[in-house]
Amino acid sequence: MTGTFDDELWSAIGDPTRRRMLDILLADGPATATTLSTRLPVTRQAVAKHLAVLDRAGLVHPNTAGREKHYRLDEAQFERAVAQLAAVGASWDRRLQRIKKLAEAIEKAKKEKNDNG
Repeated sequence: MTGTFDDELWSAIGDPTRRRMLDILLADGPATATTLSTRLPVTRQAVAKHLAVLDRAGLVHPNTAGREKHYRLDEAQFERAVAQLAAVGASWDRRLQRIKKLAEAIEKAKKEKNDNG
């Protein structure tokens, strides 16, 4: 998958309302925009727009049943996002450990200089 797709994925997940929608779909299974709007502090029209963003990012897929679309979470794409987030977290943990070691080495050198100086 390309970086552009990842940008779209992370942009979709970056919105707190969309994250809440993903939480609901993950916990409760497929839902309509109307159903989701009753559980969120936004209008049905706003929910529909958020669902379109999630659909473009591959995180949800609509299934038409009569006049309504039932959106289901794409668990594979969601797991991919979670794995990427874990990788980013691990990368930052490694960076922070290097920064911590560098800061400790600087402090130690200052202390030794002061003790000897």
